[in-house]
Amino acid sequence: MPLDAKQNTGRENFLLAALPDVEFERVQTHLELTSLKLGRVLYESGDRLDYVYFPTTAIISLLYVMENGATAEIGVVGNDGILGIALFMGGDTTPNRAVIQSAGEAFRMKAKDLLDEFTLGGVFHNLLLRYTQALITQISQTAVCNRLHSVEQQLGRWLLLSHDRLNTDTLVMTHDLISNMLGVRREGVTMAARKLAERKLIKNVRGSITILDRQGLEQAACECYQVVNNEYNRLLSRGISRTFG
Repeated sequence: MPLDAKQNTGRENFLLAALPDVEFERVQTHLELTSLKLGRVLYESGDRLDYVYFPTTAIISLLYVMENGATAEIGVVGNDGILGIALFMGGDTTPNRAVIQSAGEAFRMKAKDLLDEFTLGGVFHNLLLRYTQALITQISQTAVCNRLHSVEQQLGRWLLLSHDRLNTDTLVMTHDLISNMLGVRREGVTMAARKLAERKLIKNVRGSITILDRQGLEQAACECYQVVNNEYNRLLSRGISRTFG
């Protein structure tokens, strides 16, 4: 789908929105709007990175895939960032699977164009490096969370991270999808969702979860959620007006 500058400028993505006008106008000429359907796999582990993606309304999950096919989410990318950090960190292939967790739109950019802009060493270059550090924190904290915290706490963290990256209180996702993301049994997700619903923190219906009490959900989740947001805001708040959490 070609870029329609009148309707979609790219500023809906917070990294792109943080660019000064001169850099944004240069980057914008290389952006292509694309629609991303739920469950679509953008990359498999080891795939060559031909494009990077700047989500605006979509959320992309980064999954580690075991030899037996089991998966677990290690991070999420939404309108806060970019999919494809391996490209400008010195590699040209991705170490994990990237799958659409929540359908929506993103702007994609050819790998060569991204690298050309990155090597100029401007604001874009610095934002990408700061975002990479924030994403590494998210990945590290997710590993800790999956090891030490209950499924209910993990689900709370996961819902909050997703909610931050969407402009709606209703998340369209099944328990099967969530269990694949968290790397736990579907029954565990169902039980955890039921407990959160009983506390009137969420409304849980088939195929969707609506957040009813954001503050209460933050209290029900583990500290991992706030650790991730604090680091994101510390690293990027100078360039991005919105804060998370």
